[in-house]
Amino acid sequence: MAFDIEMIKALYARFPERIAAARKVVNKPLTLTEKILYTHLAEGDAAKAYSRGVDYVDFNPDRVAMQDATAQMALLQFMQAGRPKVAVPSTVHCDHLIQAKEGSAPDLSQAVSGNKEVYDFLASVSDKYGIGFWKPGAGIIHQIVLENYAFPGGMMIGTDSHTVNAGGLGMVAIGVGGADACDVMAGLAWELKFPKLIGVKLTGKLNGWVSSKDVILKVAGILTVKGGTGAIVEYFGEGAVSMSATGKGTICNMGAEIGATTSTFGYDESMDRYLRATERADVADAANAIKEHLTGDPEVYANPELYFDQVIEINLDELEPYINGPFTPDLATPISKMKEAAAANGWPTKVEVGLIGSCTNSSYEDISRSVSLAKQVADKNLKAKAEFTITPGSEQIRFTIERDGFIDIFNKIGAEVFSNACGPCIGMWARTGAEKKEKNTIVHSFNRNFAARQDGNPNTYAFVASPEITTALAIAGDLTFNPLTDYLTNENGEQVMLEAPTGDELPRNGFAVEDAGFQAPAEDGSQVQIAVSPTSDRLQLLAPFAAWEGVDLKGLKLLIKAKGKCTTDHISMAGPWLKYRGHLDNISNNMLIGAINFANDTANSVKNQLTGEYAAVPAVQRAYKAAGIGSIVVGDENYGEGSSREHAAMEPRHLGVRAVLVKSFARIHETNLKKQGMLGLTFANKEDYNKILEDDVIDITGLTTFAPGQPLTVVLNHADGSSEEILANHTYNAQQIEWFKAGGALNIIRAQVA
Repeated sequence: MAFDIEMIKALYARFPERIAAARKVVNKPLTLTEKILYTHLAEGDAAKAYSRGVDYVDFNPDRVAMQDATAQMALLQFMQAGRPKVAVPSTVHCDHLIQAKEGSAPDLSQAVSGNKEVYDFLASVSDKYGIGFWKPGAGIIHQIVLENYAFPGGMMIGTDSHTVNAGGLGMVAIGVGGADACDVMAGLAWELKFPKLIGVKLTGKLNGWVSSKDVILKVAGILTVKGGTGAIVEYFGEGAVSMSATGKGTICNMGAEIGATTSTFGYDESMDRYLRATERADVADAANAIKEHLTGDPEVYANPELYFDQVIEINLDELEPYINGPFTPDLATPISKMKEAAAANGWPTKVEVGLIGSCTNSSYEDISRSVSLAKQVADKNLKAKAEFTITPGSEQIRFTIERDGFIDIFNKIGAEVFSNACGPCIGMWARTGAEKKEKNTIVHSFNRNFAARQDGNPNTYAFVASPEITTALAIAGDLTFNPLTDYLTNENGEQVMLEAPTGDELPRNGFAVEDAGFQAPAEDGSQVQIAVSPTSDRLQLLAPFAAWEGVDLKGLKLLIKAKGKCTTDHISMAGPWLKYRGHLDNISNNMLIGAINFANDTANSVKNQLTGEYAAVPAVQRAYKAAGIGSIVVGDENYGEGSSREHAAMEPRHLGVRAVLVKSFARIHETNLKKQGMLGLTFANKEDYNKILEDDVIDITGLTTFAPGQPLTVVLNHADGSSEEILANHTYNAQQIEWFKAGGALNIIRAQVA
């Protein structure tokens, strides 16, 4: 039986009535996205139609999911809220703190001992507040959610940008910061600007070497890393229906890389099959009873241009495999064009490592199709030319593929099986030799490939492909190898071709697992004690941020003018810094150390205006804080792209940065700044970015009359004594302005409880 089945049934019981109310006010057929949004309005039945991209709307999500790196800060905030128990079903998943180094067993053992303090904290907080706890080794949050919690028509938020993976089972699942999760767990509504809608019509059917991963790789090339910002992507058409539920999950998962709020698919037979295979027949039965409400109206899909803000059409019959990268997930190259692209760009073509798995591509179907290729290595007397690793998404997947002999086949080509955790995908990979910073190429089936993301080496050219193509390129050892057309030379000197991959959507003998790794919370957690040592370097209880002083901000020092791409990885690096995710002061020592300073084209080197000397960004900011001086960060386009990590907002807040002024924001990061009481502003004229000088002292005026839709004035006081004024826009609504005035949204929650 499914978790929280009564909650699901109660939601479904309201669906017909709420959709009828929505259809009445919208006065036209509804997309699936609209149905889910309108059935989750905090106000209940819809009383008005909301304007896409304009109206801020309060929603009541059905559940919250948190991974261990972000859960620490989310739960530290929740502990301040004064609530005895979470208001909605919530879970914690221990998947981010396990390093991939020696192999599954030793790596897990090292993580359990090395992170004991953090795991004990998360387990005890979960126990106390009624939160389901998935132990280290259980698997990656998004795979666990798909296997156990995701359900058609539901709404979920999660403290990880790839929460969107649950769209594979027809959810609207959205990545958020811990402050948003804290609000929902505390019983408050969750606010989101009503999204625009992008429709992707899929015709034809996947075949041969092409997989669902190639769909999102192509879409990323079309929309780029910010083309989906402020929008939900809804996939439909015969091609969508023909895909597996886990294939749909892959597409939704990597939708985070186009900046989309989330992505989703309508309920169909593939979801029914997956729910039953994962022992949730009760959910499937309940969904089937209202299935017409769990997909878009027929009129919508017949004439999508009338109902979506943008429509993309992809013929799966004509789609070919894609390889995206390096250094950005939207640089899409069809495999037939890779040879010329690599030559034109000087990309190293020798593939050193192929990596499959992760939350994006670790389904049984993915692994079975890859193993069909690995089996051909022995059958065709080949030898794999590159290293090869597998990261299972869950213990259920790992146990099942081991039972079915897949791991033995992979071992025969020299594969390394890592723990059921994020590992190399998020930079938790102790790759031998990475410290030499040598130029090299890797191919993986993960979702992100920013510079230094996987192994810490900025000279690693990381390319994203399907598990099948990743496996083929690892066998060939050559980025330019096209398995659709090219031959390989086997150990006998014979020319052989790899046959197209085959595999099963679901295991023929069902899924199996001995210990899934779940720990249920105490029925009554009131007596559970949570201990945090005051001398701990891993955990630190939070103190409330100070409220706004009630005056304009003047005399702000320019901390850094970031040049080019500045993701949350640049603002708050992962990798070795993950261990400090529960200690705000310690992790603040990584603040903006990856951002490139416009003044000197160097990372982690900014001018201290108090001394005139250059130093590390956190050190300079701590000097300003000690002197009681505020500062400002200036950024480029899509600032804060990438992970949902709220540390990228909390660290500047903690160290005394007062405002972030950029050309444009990524959605989650802008929200995180607002939640923490920060000023997130955008240039009214993007060319004004060029007016910011290294020695500027900056004033922000108009705050005493801070109001929705009214720009603020930014005064640039230059070192030569001159000054000039520019305008800065913002997207704060009335409620968000109150967050700013109070010093953060959590301060308002605490005051309400008190």
